[in-house]
Order: sequence, then structure tokens, then C-alpha cells
Amino acid sequence: MRFPTLFPCTIFLFSLVSTSTFAQQKDLLTLERIYASSEFQQERLQPIQWIENGAAYVTVEKGNELARWDSKSLEKSVFVPGSALQSSGKPINIESFSLSDDGSKVLVFTNSSRVWRSNTKGDYFVYDLVSKELKQLGSEFEPSSLMFAKFSSDNSKVAYVQKFNLYLEDFVTGKVTQLTVDGTDKIINGTFDWAYEEEFGKRDGFQWSPDDKFISYWQIDASKIGTFYMINNTDSVYSKPIPLQYPKVGQEPAGAKIGLVDMVTKQTKWIPVPGEEKENYLPGMQWINADLLLIQQMNRKQNLLTIWTFKPSTSELKKIYTESEETWVDLAYPDLSKNGWSDNSLPIVDGGKAFLRMTEKDAWRHIYKVNISNGQKTLITPGAFDVASFGGVTDKEVYFIASPNNPVQRYLYAIDLAGKGKLRKVTPESFSGVNTYNIAPNGMVAVHSHQSTNDPLSVRLVSLPKHDIVKNLVENTAYKQKLASLKTPEIKFTTVTTSEGVTLDARVIYPIDFDETKKYPVLFHVYGEPWSTVATDTQVGLYNIMLAQKGYFIIDMDNRGTPTLKGSAWRKSIYRKIGVINAQDQGLAAKELLKLPYLDETRVAVWGWSGGGSMTLNLMFKFPEIYQTGMSVAAVSNQLIYDNIYQERYMGLPQENMEDFVNGSPITYAKNLEGNLLIVHGTGDDNVHYQGAEMLMNELIKHNKQFQMMPYPNRSHGIYEGEGTSLHLYTLLTNYLLGHTPVN
Repeated sequence: MRFPTLFPCTIFLFSLVSTSTFAQQKDLLTLERIYASSEFQQERLQPIQWIENGAAYVTVEKGNELARWDSKSLEKSVFVPGSALQSSGKPINIESFSLSDDGSKVLVFTNSSRVWRSNTKGDYFVYDLVSKELKQLGSEFEPSSLMFAKFSSDNSKVAYVQKFNLYLEDFVTGKVTQLTVDGTDKIINGTFDWAYEEEFGKRDGFQWSPDDKFISYWQIDASKIGTFYMINNTDSVYSKPIPLQYPKVGQEPAGAKIGLVDMVTKQTKWIPVPGEEKENYLPGMQWINADLLLIQQMNRKQNLLTIWTFKPSTSELKKIYTESEETWVDLAYPDLSKNGWSDNSLPIVDGGKAFLRMTEKDAWRHIYKVNISNGQKTLITPGAFDVASFGGVTDKEVYFIASPNNPVQRYLYAIDLAGKGKLRKVTPESFSGVNTYNIAPNGMVAVHSHQSTNDPLSVRLVSLPKHDIVKNLVENTAYKQKLASLKTPEIKFTTVTTSEGVTLDARVIYPIDFDETKKYPVLFHVYGEPWSTVATDTQVGLYNIMLAQKGYFIIDMDNRGTPTLKGSAWRKSIYRKIGVINAQDQGLAAKELLKLPYLDETRVAVWGWSGGGSMTLNLMFKFPEIYQTGMSVAAVSNQLIYDNIYQERYMGLPQENMEDFVNGSPITYAKNLEGNLLIVHGTGDDNVHYQGAEMLMNELIKHNKQFQMMPYPNRSHGIYEGEGTSLHLYTLLTNYLLGHTPVN
């Protein structure tokens, strides 16, 4: 067996130094300081929108004022004064905004409420910069019920979704026209069901054509999707069932089709995309020009992508591109430069003659240019490295995020669109860590965000291609000063090679005042599925700093199957093996690390959330000789009860390979529990249902395995709703850790 290498060539240290002159309570964190005070609030950039092709941008200031900033001169002017954005004598809180194409009108979104994960339903107001008039859209509808309002290109109308139907509102006449009439909670027009939002990142489900002649929109048919019921026991003396349309793995997916509303006749024409409607997904749709629509289609197993064009003028549907894999085909997600969703739209280049597509057909994730007329592919980013995500395009270059030499970091690169250029790193060496960009349409300026273990989030406006700083937008000076007053841990990046020869990246947070002659307890924080990484060069959370102050090692590792920049084979090896190879990698890597003389193998804990909760269960059940304590939050205990899009993408269909679902599910191995297990779950979790926690409890009870359980009433997957919830949750986790994996 190989010992892990803890001192690789590149080591990053958390360089903030504690100040001994501070009183004890000032240089140590408490749960109350983290979760019950505003002491450590960080600055965040307000939403911005580029205008004039990037020559300027508009942002929110003072809560309800829009300011215009010139991208070169940095001259500031009031774009919309706060005094103009008043409703019933009260200021309108700007949650987001958009501008008409000519910049003459501003659409303001406010009073929002949650639809699944995001606040996408609310009120819309339009402010006319010429007439100085403010008008509320859809005033005839109930408050806070409009979704995704957007201007026509001639700025005379706006379209929006209200209760699953599309509507058109004329600015001049004020007339509201209903464009679809069949919308219900089962027939969904212009937006999406739970599964499309959660697993394809789809929320806004309609688009104007560039010439305003059509509105294209998705219709989701959820009429045959089963209803899962959550129970609200606390808001009434009688319990209330909360129905949720949720397609479980193995169940028939919702139907999807795309229609075109003719703006003259107000009638819908359906685009005849081939295939059985129920067995196909339509995760992408966009206009290339006024008479050409681009549609992305996936089969149910998500291992075949077909791209079509459709011409409204002739009704010609043409297949222009196909891509298949033995495992699964990724769209633009997961975004390997961050954890989570990305836009599925394909960047259009060469004046509308081609699009860019990221594929993994040659061992790495690369950008190809695809000719729309003949499907010819041109490799844009050759080399033995992964493209993490698109950054933006100009007439001659494509910007993208990558890190060829260090998978825990992210940088901006550029290369010629012709496919013959030389790779050029744009991010300066001084910004070591993880970098993301919002590049202006003209490609001349960008909003650059940076963070690392050394540096909290900072944001600046930079000029391109030289990356000169134009203006610092977010510096987080006060937050840095607060951190500097704390005792802070040393953090190292390393690699760990298992007995099977698999090498994992690891981030190791050392205890404060580390002494290599002593023995320390270890907390492994895990995730381990295809949706997220944990061993990245990003700022360390206050909770981890607090645990390090108490004397814990905290270790994050990314196993095979995680979306890190280590090649397609690494990421795709988990196909039909979730819960198997990822748990094997984590367990064997932990075994190697615990050979280090200062890690106490008798005091080892593991915890994780969601997929990390599932990993925690698998590790506790499969490696009881390693982990004595586990804290599992919002876990999928049984893969057969999660949603079909996610689980079937990575595991196949249970009708064909049931044994893989059984082998990967923690509940299969619950009988092996030997250590201390805490199970935490929100009863209102619409993502990973509380049902799974109860199934697991039954299995543990069956085998007389003792455990502790904490349900959070009506809390969702994030377990944050309700006053005091975060403080209570982290107090629970901390007390359990201290009680079962104590610090000497």
C-alpha cells in the first residue's frame, strides 16, 4: 500500500494570522457568532446588466435605484431614480431587472415567492425612461403570480406566464391577451415541472423570435406523473397533505413538446420533433435568427443527443447533429467551474452559421464548432485538458474556464475560433484559486470574481484581453479584517493514492496550533456524486474554521465520478456504480490517510449533505472499521425513490439493471452499522423525500441497530426555513460530533 503524499509541489496555506492580543472570545468562533449574528456578513455583487453591447452596465444601488456605469470612464449616472420606483407610496425592492433592447424601458421583478428552489413568481413593473411612467403588469391577476416577463424586440409588448398559461400585454392599449388556454397544474405552458427545473436547470420556458412574429414555448405534460405527498403537521390542528408531482426513477417521464404561437393568429403550431413524446426530453431551445430555431433532444437514458433546426416559414425540421455515449451525454451541465446548473443554450458563432458544443468523445471535455448547415465539426480546444465551462465569445475568440495543471483551481483562457489558435491564459498568476467571469457582449470588459483558501470572494471590473483592473466592485475588506482577528487554520492541498491505485485530490484543514507529536480527531466531509466537488481552492467556511479551532482535522476528497478536471474516464467511471466505486474510493483513501501518526484512527467521523448524506451512510455501513461516527443530512437512502432524470442518467433504468440500484443504495447495507449514526432530514424536502429517512429507520430497527434521528418539520432540502433553524442544526451536528468524536 502506498502512503498518501501530503506535501506535493503546490501547497496553499491559509495565511490569515491570528492576533494574540485579542481576548479569547474574540479570536475563537462560536455557533452563535456564525449563525445568529451579522458579524461575519460578506459583501455580494448586486445583479448587473450589460447595456450598449458592454460599453456600460446597469446595477442596483440603495435597494431600489438603478445606476449606469460607463465601462471605460467609470462615470456614474442615475439610470432610474429610486423615487420613480414607488408602488402605493412604498419603494419597490428590486430583486432583478431587465432592459428592453433599445434601453428605453426597464422591467423590474419584486415581491417574489419560491417555486421549487428559486423565487421565480412575483410582481413585474415596467418603467418607461422616456415618459417617466411606471406601470404594473398583469394588475388584473392576483398579486405575485407572474413569471418570466420579457419584452418584445420592438418594446411594444411584454409576454409572461401566469398559472401555467402564456399571456401577452400591450403597453399602448393595456390589453391583455391569453395565448394558451389549456394550462393547469398538469399541462404546464411556458415554464417547467419539478424534474425539469431540478435536473435540467430549466425555469423560463418561452422565447420571443427576433422579429416578434412568434413566441416559442415548452409544454410539459405532467398528467401521468405520480403525486408524492408531504405532510404539514404544524400549521393547523389537522394535518395538511402537500401534493408534489414527482417522477420517481423507473416511472414514465413527463411529456414535452415545443410550440410556436403566431402573433397574428394567436394560434399554436406544434413542432413535430420525432420520437415518442413520453420517452424524450427537450432540454434546449433557442432562436438562431428570425426564421431558424435550434432544438436539443435527449432520449430517456440521456446517452443520445440530437440537435434539430426548424424553419417556421417552411415548417422544415432538419437533424443537424447527433452525439452518443455508452454512459451519458452531458449538456452544458454540470458546470465544471462551479457546482450546479448552467444554461443549456449553445453559443452561436460565425454570424449564425455555427454553434459551439462541449463534448467528451476524445477522453477530455473539449469545445467543438459545429456548422449548422452540414454538421461539420471543428475542434477548437485541442490538448490533454478539460474545459470546465464557456466564458464568452467574440468575433475571433472563445473564452472558457479551465485549469490544465491543477484540477482544484479554475482560470480564464482564450483561443481562436478557427480552431488553429494557440491557447492563451487570460487570468493573471496573482489570482491563484477559483475564478469566474461575466463577459460583456463586446468581449472588451468582464466582471471577474475570485476566491481561494487565502482569499474571500472579491469582484472587479476588468478590461480584456489584458485583464487590467478597471474598478474593484467587491473587496470584502471588513470581512477580511474580521477573519484576521481569528485564530485560523493552515490548509493544504494534497493527493491520496489508494491501495487500488486511484489518486484522489484532497483538501486538508489542520487543527489550530497543530503539533505533529499529538493525536487528533478527524472529520471527513464528503459528497462524491457527479454533481459537485469539495476539494477545491475556494474560501473555507466559518464552520470549518470553528471545528479546526476546537482541534479537528477536516478533510475533503473528490473520488472518481465527481465533476473535477481529470478527464472523461474519471467522471464517467461512476456510471451504474453510484454508491459503489465512490464509496470504495473514499473508504480506501481514508484508510491511507489514517496511517499518518498524528491522525487518531479511533476518533474518525464523517458527514455530508444530500449526495454527501448518502455517501456518509454508505461509508458507515461498508467501512465500520474506519468510521466510528456519521452525520447524514438529507440523504438518498434508496436510489429507487429518487427522481427519474437524475438517477436514470447516471444509473440506467431499474427495469434493465435493478441490481445496480440495490448495490448502490445505503439501505442495502444498513444491517452492518456498528458506530454512532445521526440521521437528519426535513419533512418538507421536495427534492430528497423524508420517505427515504423513514425507510432507512425501518431497516435499522429491523436489525436492532441503534441510531439518533432529527426531523425538521416542513423544512426543505436546504433545512434553513424558520427562525433559528441554522443555529439549531449546526448546534445539533456539533454536539453530536463532540460527544462521539471528542477532542482530548
